[in-house]
Amino acid sequence: MNPSATEETRRGPRSETLIILAFVALLLFTIFYVISQRQQVLRSSPSGFDGLRIWLNTNEVSAQSFLGGWQVDQETVGLLVLPLFDTVLDEDRVHPRTKEDLLLQQDEYDLRLDAVLEKASLVQTLVILPKWRSGMRLTGRAHPVLLSKQQQIETLLQQLTGQRGARIEYARSPFMDFDFFDGADVRQSAQIYAAQLFTGADCSLLIGNSDAMLLAECPLAGGAAGARVLVLSDPDLLNNHGLRLGDNATIARNLLSALADERNVMIDYSREVWLSDPEESVRYERSWADLKRFFGPPFLSLWLSGVLVLALFIWRSWQRYGPVQAEDCVDTSAKSLAVRARARLMRLSDQDGALAGEYAKARLAASASALFGPALAHHYAEPKVFLGYVARHNPDLSRDLETVLRDIRNLPHRIPPAEAMRHVDELEALLEQITNDT
Repeated sequence: MNPSATEETRRGPRSETLIILAFVALLLFTIFYVISQRQQVLRSSPSGFDGLRIWLNTNEVSAQSFLGGWQVDQETVGLLVLPLFDTVLDEDRVHPRTKEDLLLQQDEYDLRLDAVLEKASLVQTLVILPKWRSGMRLTGRAHPVLLSKQQQIETLLQQLTGQRGARIEYARSPFMDFDFFDGADVRQSAQIYAAQLFTGADCSLLIGNSDAMLLAECPLAGGAAGARVLVLSDPDLLNNHGLRLGDNATIARNLLSALADERNVMIDYSREVWLSDPEESVRYERSWADLKRFFGPPFLSLWLSGVLVLALFIWRSWQRYGPVQAEDCVDTSAKSLAVRARARLMRLSDQDGALAGEYAKARLAASASALFGPALAHHYAEPKVFLGYVARHNPDLSRDLETVLRDIRNLPHRIPPAEAMRHVDELEALLEQITNDT
């Protein structure tokens, strides 16, 4: 056995610790991956809006998807696109138990009404009402049986606009076309399947007609006087499924770029409010006096304690391992090669007794290095000194170790390999107890 390899193994971290750390890291990565994948699946599904972001960026309209996690300067946001995948705000969704429950599930993830209203009060916001159950996302097929409950979407619309008379209506024909005129007064036609429309007394029509609005600007519930919010009743105008129909993609580009007014279009999937106003943020003036406070009481005691601990650590490591000496490393390597060459010659000449004696010396040196460090290993590697140390800590082990070393030293040069291995095993068992203080 190579003594240096044994020493290095004993100094290194235990394998159980490495396994536990690797497992914890893998678990954290798995949780993060699963959460991100659920959002990614939703955004790239037929009912998601990744296609809208890609389409706008392709047409030189700045757009990004936002999942939360950091503050966003609200002055940089020209239009906040807020798709709602929750029909009952402020209530936890019921997780499906069967495949049928999953297909008919109405809510993808939970949102809070106060967060939605606060976002709409800070920046110009386009709120997109929910329409489809999860079955549309999972199967990739749109069918009237997969529409969300009309009553719940009506309640959601009333909560957003504060209008008790707001109503949700459905088109009678499978496909409906809606005219839209861009800034150049060019007519375009939006096409919607199973169109979900709404009515509201105080809403300003943008797309649709007065008794069946698709997109309108409505009052914002709980907002300041005159606060307004854009409401899109049918997400199929902008989602991945609907962009392919009619002139929907062209309308999305022209409409959103005009509303954003050359600023950023942000598609917000986050649950919390991450918008911040730079003018309202508190700015503190810093001086050198603020930095000096970290070196006065009581921090001064902490700094001095840290310096003392560092000095103790360096002194103890110097005493245990000694100064760095590049020459010693070369000599040790040459000595190791000499020991291995001598051991090979002994094996070739069947001198197992002599080989056991050399092995005992090497193991004593490795154990001394593991116990006392390389700086003191040479002193404690002497059998008498090592036995004296063991005798002071465990007299019984000292007597057994002295007997084993004497037996190995008195072995004839040529003995059966089995007998040599028996003595070696006895030596290893004793050194293991001494090293681990057992």
